[in-house]
Amino acid sequence: MKFSDKEKKDLFFAGLMISLAFAVLLSGGLGVLSSGFYIVFIIAFFTAGIGFLFHELMHKYVAQGYGLFAEFRAYYKMLWLAILLSFFGFIIAAPGAVYIKGNINKEKNGKISVAGPVTNLILGVLFLVLLLALRPEGILGEFLSFGLTINSLLAAFNMLPVVPFDGSKVIAWNKKVYTITLIMGIGLFILSWLV
Repeated sequence: MKFSDKEKKDLFFAGLMISLAFAVLLSGGLGVLSSGFYIVFIIAFFTAGIGFLFHELMHKYVAQGYGLFAEFRAYYKMLWLAILLSFFGFIIAAPGAVYIKGNINKEKNGKISVAGPVTNLILGVLFLVLLLALRPEGILGEFLSFGLTINSLLAAFNMLPVVPFDGSKVIAWNKKVYTITLIMGIGLFILSWLV
């Protein structure tokens, strides 16, 4: 994959800021003042931050595989809003998007779009397998549990069938793929609260 300097900067800051927003959320807002906040931030970075990053990189990878121009751009206003809202106990996460140019049809657009949520499903399943196999407690247990929850949520949330979410492009291409991906995301998210 090829990256411009602007794209590298946007990916870095979007990943950092979305990790910070989830860390604040996990800490209950004012928990940022506690000495253990850096541990929460590391957990958020390696679950939410990496989940976001891999999601966007898979959009880019599939698009470039079709010979299309694909480059990520951060939405800094939305990133700051995510951090602000995290202090109030929730997040609206729209950190940015991969912009694509070239000869694209409905099928290519659908496959490019589903690649992100499928990546989050794979990450969610990996976290689930580790949770079930290791049955860890303490920080490792929290890390794996949050990784499962956030990646399944990212997969399901991005399948909303409205613009600008991935689901709008996937459902326009293939309703069966859309339905299976959505059900898997919701199912994995529900499962994350039961294990």
